[in-house]
Amino acid sequence: MTRRLSVAERLASTEKDALLDDIARHSEWDQFLVEQAVLHFGANVTEFSCNDFREVLPNLGPGFLGAAINSLRSAGIIAHTDRTVPSTEPSTHAHRIAVWELTDKGRLIAAQRRDARTQHQTEAA
Repeated sequence: MTRRLSVAERLASTEKDALLDDIARHSEWDQFLVEQAVLHFGANVTEFSCNDFREVLPNLGPGFLGAAINSLRSAGIIAHTDRTVPSTEPSTHAHRIAVWELTDKGRLIAAQRRDARTQHQTEAA
């Protein structure tokens, strides 16, 4: 027998679906910006969190940065360090967020992009 959802459960599900639809509508450019920020920070520091990206990325909308980070984790480019830090986003009331590091795969991608950029700059000079 199937349990019927309460009104609150139906509303929460509808809001969740609307947020997921909004996240899916973001452009590939937004995803590219997050990837670039992650690869840059990861190549220059040992660990990083979404706090590090808020000052360098445009406002991507609610939930998008987290979804993009999760995508990079799923792709094996970053890994959770098993540490958390308080969020600096005022609306989150300092809830804990993950601390990340590049994986070997992520470091390889970052190095390849850096080498390609260096080669392009050399050829342009």
